[in-house]
Amino acid sequence: MMSLPVCLLLLLLLPLVSAQIFQWGPCPSPSVQSNFTLEQYLGRWYEIEKLHPFMYESGKCIEANFVAKSDGSVRVRFTETVNNKVETMEGVVDQDIEEPAKLGISYHYLLPKKNWWVLATDYSTVAAVYYCQDFLQLFHVDFAWITGRTRSLPPDVLQEAKKAFLTNKIDISYMIAADQTGCEDE
Repeated sequence: MMSLPVCLLLLLLLPLVSAQIFQWGPCPSPSVQSNFTLEQYLGRWYEIEKLHPFMYESGKCIEANFVAKSDGSVRVRFTETVNNKVETMEGVVDQDIEEPAKLGISYHYLLPKKNWWVLATDYSTVAAVYYCQDFLQLFHVDFAWITGRTRSLPPDVLQEAKKAFLTNKIDISYMIAADQTGCEDE
């Protein structure tokens, strides 16, 4: 039986991940893209499919644009359209030295970094991306995205990208298609 403080903590955290599905235990440690090159990954990626609606992704036409700056830093700008209004959020990208495909994104210096782990990519067509939020190693919530360089991908490319999650035993049975219709650049 859980203690009262743990139960209260779970109740307080529930609204933060209301659209997500809890998994018992700590976050997994999936394998990421070997020989990852951030320079090749830079540019625009469109959200094609996602595991559960991410709490900050309530709109459509969601994309991430990774850009190298003149000061040597890399920034990412996430854009989505909500109620016919374009909303953006920008972060600074850090790269793990030992595993370069493990990116961390900071949105504000007071907030913890969010993981953006590239499990697989061919750099020119598709990428399988993973993030996990751990709660006291009691349970976790998985987030996963299939992103593409175009607003849609053929079914065989999607299936190949999903293998990166399945190989790592990440349940993607609740993955849904993103809405990339009626976007400005179509």
